[in-house]
Amino acid sequence: MTIFTSTLPDELMQKLNEMAGKLALPKNKIIEKALQIYLDQLNRAEYVQSYKQAATDENIIEIAEEGMVDYLNQLEE
Repeated sequence: MTIFTSTLPDELMQKLNEMAGKLALPKNKIIEKALQIYLDQLNRAEYVQSYKQAATDENIIEIAEEGMVDYLNQLEE
């Protein structure tokens, strides 16, 4: 495991201390979980953006349409 040192605003550190006390968890575990959730959300947002971009890409639409034609032809056989 890697050691990481950082600074936090006093107000955020106070909230972290309070939550760690309520949950009886170490602060680093709370930070680790929060960071994992945040990074997952960024990945999802990137994934959604790629689909939105693909929806307007003429080449992607053409490939999808060709794939549907092939699929429908296979169903008919």
